[in-house]
Amino acid sequence: MKEGIHPKYHQIEARCACGAAWQTRSTKPELHLEICNNCHPFFTGRQKLVDTEGRVERFTKRFGVQTSEQRKAAAKTKKEAAAAAVK
Repeated sequence: MKEGIHPKYHQIEARCACGAAWQTRSTKPELHLEICNNCHPFFTGRQKLVDTEGRVERFTKRFGVQTSEQRKAAAKTKKEAAAAAVK
């Protein structure tokens, strides 16, 4: 192998958002995780919504979310506007 081209591979402590920590090896100086086997719903049997970086909020802000009542009201006003335009 060529000398000096490979990154340092050393022992680090990986930490999860739930507080769990364990030793592993990596080229990065530290490792922070959002979910691990101690808090993952598959392993715990508990359901938990994980919304990374507010993706749902970002989508609703960008495209808007309408409930069925809002859609019906929008369709009604559209029909009324079309009827008024015909008169």
